[in-house]
Amino acid sequence: MKNRYLSLTVALLALSLAGCPPKTETGGGATGKAATTGDIVVGEYGSLTGNQATFGTSTHNGITLAMEEVNGSGGVLGRQIKVITEDDQSKSEEAASAVTKLIAQNSVVAVLGEVASSSSMAAAPVCQSNKIPMITPSSTNPDVTKKGDFIFRMCFIDPYQGPVMAEYLVNTLKVKRVALLTDNRSDYSRGLGEAFSGRFKQLGGAIVITQSYSQGDSDFRSQLTAIKTANPEVLYVPGYYNDIGQIASQARDLGMTMPLAGGDGWESPKLIEIGGKALEGCFYSNHYYAEDPTPEVRNFVEKYKKRFDNQMPDALAALGYDAAKVLADSIKRAGKTDGPALRDAIGQTKGFQGVTGAITLGPDRNPIGKKIVIVGIQNGRLALRSTIDPNTQAAPVAAHATSAPSDTTGTH
Repeated sequence: MKNRYLSLTVALLALSLAGCPPKTETGGGATGKAATTGDIVVGEYGSLTGNQATFGTSTHNGITLAMEEVNGSGGVLGRQIKVITEDDQSKSEEAASAVTKLIAQNSVVAVLGEVASSSSMAAAPVCQSNKIPMITPSSTNPDVTKKGDFIFRMCFIDPYQGPVMAEYLVNTLKVKRVALLTDNRSDYSRGLGEAFSGRFKQLGGAIVITQSYSQGDSDFRSQLTAIKTANPEVLYVPGYYNDIGQIASQARDLGMTMPLAGGDGWESPKLIEIGGKALEGCFYSNHYYAEDPTPEVRNFVEKYKKRFDNQMPDALAALGYDAAKVLADSIKRAGKTDGPALRDAIGQTKGFQGVTGAITLGPDRNPIGKKIVIVGIQNGRLALRSTIDPNTQAAPVAAHATSAPSDTTGTH
């Protein structure tokens, strides 16, 4: 019922904005006249507060760093880029309102955000109906960019991320039995779970039990008890970090020793803080590894730590940085800021060297051939387990010897 209400709300918002020109000269929307002087105004919306607040904060920091560099180098088209940020409070129903405000009141020429796929899918129709390009740095559900030809992303998608983990479990760790625990209120969690389980079964593995929870739950013992009875070798949980830590802790309290595995929704400096020792030996797929020795990553990490009080940038920060840099580069190549021209320039992005790898957008407005890493929790910190680069290899290659999942699981 909530999803039907949200869809109706988004549709009404999009309809109310369709055909409405930006209110100020600085806008570059479908019907307003794009300005050629003054600041270029870009919108950002994200989860600066709420359950996924580290997602929004990291992304915002990455965007901030990128735009400060762009403006410090003279800006784009002889103008500075001004970013106006709206907090959607980690609520998909607030995402559409945030983007509506950015377009109708602030006359932004483009929008950056969100991380959570449900929020991106709520806001995308508003951008599409107003011909305002939107770039999500890190929403991985494939349906996000299907919302229209003004919607882009900088990250890999779940139909790639899920199967990569399935192949890693089967081919590298020789796992045959997996349990699946998904968040039934999250488009991201459901989609990634389906992508993973489909490939895992194709490879001969068995999903021995499937359980679900709802975002915001605090007690997972009923689901975990059922999972324990099914005796899986690995528990795959494609959820968000704020739930993962609690799930791991409760699993260990129940005497469950198998490792948990998941996707990029685990990525947060709060993950280990919440889960502590319960997460030892667990692992997840991700967009980059902060200790990667490549010059692009090393330079980014050094600049980020200098700018943000020695904080280590996570993958959301790196993707936010890449999204902002691609947008600035696209404005430069377009030579103007009206929506259709900017859309075309973004779509023509090829070989852009970002922190998370070379970015080439395909006809579906998704990056082609993005690298993926699998990181694990070892001695209370992240450690690289595997790197999969579709440009150089066809299957996961282990970063270190691991004979079986139980070898990497601590005692709890």
